[in-house]
Amino acid sequence: MNTIIDSLQQFLSYTGFANLTWQHLVMIAIGILFIFLAIKKEWEPLLLIPIGFGIIIGNIPFTEGLNIGIYEEGSVLNILYSGVRYGWYPPLIFLGIGAMTDFSALISQPRLMLIGAAAQVGIFGAYMLALLCGFAPNEAGAIGIIGGADGPTAIFLSSKLAPELMGAIAVSAYSYMALVPVIQRPIMLLLTTKKERLIRMPAPRQVDKKEKIIFPIVGILLTAMIVPSGLPLLGMLFFGNLLKESGVTRRLAETARGPLVDVVTILIGLTVGCSTQATVFLTGKSVMIFGLGLLSFVIATASGVIFVKIMNLFLKKENRINPLIGNAGVSAVPDSARVSEVVGREFDKSNHLLMHAMGPNVAGVIGSAVAAGILLSFLG
Repeated sequence: MNTIIDSLQQFLSYTGFANLTWQHLVMIAIGILFIFLAIKKEWEPLLLIPIGFGIIIGNIPFTEGLNIGIYEEGSVLNILYSGVRYGWYPPLIFLGIGAMTDFSALISQPRLMLIGAAAQVGIFGAYMLALLCGFAPNEAGAIGIIGGADGPTAIFLSSKLAPELMGAIAVSAYSYMALVPVIQRPIMLLLTTKKERLIRMPAPRQVDKKEKIIFPIVGILLTAMIVPSGLPLLGMLFFGNLLKESGVTRRLAETARGPLVDVVTILIGLTVGCSTQATVFLTGKSVMIFGLGLLSFVIATASGVIFVKIMNLFLKKENRINPLIGNAGVSAVPDSARVSEVVGREFDKSNHLLMHAMGPNVAGVIGSAVAAGILLSFLG
């Protein structure tokens, strides 16, 4: 009888209920909230559902030593997490992004690249704020990249500079990417006048096939020569774009932007979610990272809009840029460009800004990778 009772007690000690804490319940509730927002609000469901479910998995309490936790060396989750920890998931994501991105809007209007560059001010602004909050320089650099609104870049840089903060940084970056429409619209309205929102931009010129093929080759040579440390991201981005635009590697391009990027998105979302174990994740630093991440996103959006307003001071009336596309300088493709379109049409239903906004939007992808390379050069 005693043996049965002892066995039952041992079994109960291994259950999640026996090891459950209020911190686990908080994180599980956050995971459920992510799933709710993804399904009900359709906020980045391809990201929030894997991350939300991963948060639930990562916060099922268990007894140490069972070799099942994401931080237990050799466990299945730990092996899958190696793609995040060593930073080889993000370049694969960038390969897919390159294969699905049309750079025509940027090629036809090169001046829009300046807006994408201006929006990266959010990264360096958050970096300085993080230093003021007491974070070490390498940690501040990893936190600052959240302002680029680029989840893969945030994971890549934090894996190199501050792996212990990667879970908080990654979840923060993807959360704010999902909240692009909520965060950016009030900033855009606050910083623009009604007259500015009604500016009509001239139609972009047609870009021929030769230009589209030359662009990724010139792009990798220019950016990687300036910032070689960004080569893993920039190289895969431009390689994926060349697969798309060459016209002779359709199968490879379709694989890169379809099955490959889907598989990696599932793995990166799930394992990032799993890494938010309450015992590791729920700390004062994590809360500060979420706050700084929001500030970096706000600074990036405001910088893009304000920069356009400054540019317009030096442009002829017929060449002025609608400041509502300034928000698209962040790297959340194509969501921030869609916000430009939606807000623009609120004030003029016939004024379509999407194609114009895609210019700074794709420039932001390049810009965030370059910014990550710069930070890695100085802090790595």
